[in-house]
Amino acid sequence: MSVAIVDFRPDHAAAWARLNEAWLAEGGFAVEAKDRRSIDDPHGVFIAGGGRIFIAERDGDAVGCCALIRIPDGFEVSKMTVTPAARGLGLARRLLEACEAAARAAGATLLYLETNSALKPAIALYESFGFFHLPPRPTPYARADVFMEKRL
Repeated sequence: MSVAIVDFRPDHAAAWARLNEAWLAEGGFAVEAKDRRSIDDPHGVFIAGGGRIFIAERDGDAVGCCALIRIPDGFEVSKMTVTPAARGLGLARRLLEACEAAARAAGATLLYLETNSALKPAIALYESFGFFHLPPRPTPYARADVFMEKRL
């Protein structure tokens, strides 16, 4: 089995959409307007603004993803998921490591994220990776009720 974290390529567009629609459905979440823009135009939403998208590939198949959105002083970690069949391989941690390395290389001083309190394994991963909880804040996502940050 070959596993790699690679930069998003245009040929990943269909897998990107599939991965993101799947985790939203799995969590019982609606596809919100901001999700739709991110899913339909990953290059415009993330890459064109100075962010990145990483794809986890297992034997050449996209089985996970995570994106970085440029924000003041750093990046927001967004759209992180690993397919159920590929969970337990450490891919989510490897995706986060790629995000942190890219953020550091860009001179960022923080990583920020928003998630949902029902996503307990994700929150545990973020905590183990050095993210700490922030007070609630305004967000465009109806589902977001957990806010976290990691200083770099």
